[in-house]
Amino acid sequence: MVEKLRQVYSLVAALAFPAALAACDPVVNIAGANFPAWLLCAIVGAILTAAFRVVFAATRVELYLGPLLLIYPCLATLIGCAVYLIFFNRI
Repeated sequence: MVEKLRQVYSLVAALAFPAALAACDPVVNIAGANFPAWLLCAIVGAILTAAFRVVFAATRVELYLGPLLLIYPCLATLIGCAVYLIFFNRI
C-alpha cells in the first residue's frame, strides 16, 4: 500500500515539475501577441544560420565543413542558445 502511494506521489511530482517550469519562461510581446523567448531565439538562429550558409558558400568554406546535414542544425542550435543567453539571461 505504501509503495503504491509512493508511486502515485512520484507520478504527480513528475507531471507537476514541467508544468511549474513552463511558467518560468520569459515571454516577448511582439505587436500585441505574446511569444515564448525560445521561439524567438530559434527563429533568429535559423535566419542567422541561413546567412552564414551564404557566406560559407561564397567563401568556399562549405566544401570543408563535413556533413552539412549535421553542421547546419548544430550551428542553428548554437546561435539560438547564444541569443537566449545574451538577451534573456536573468543572472
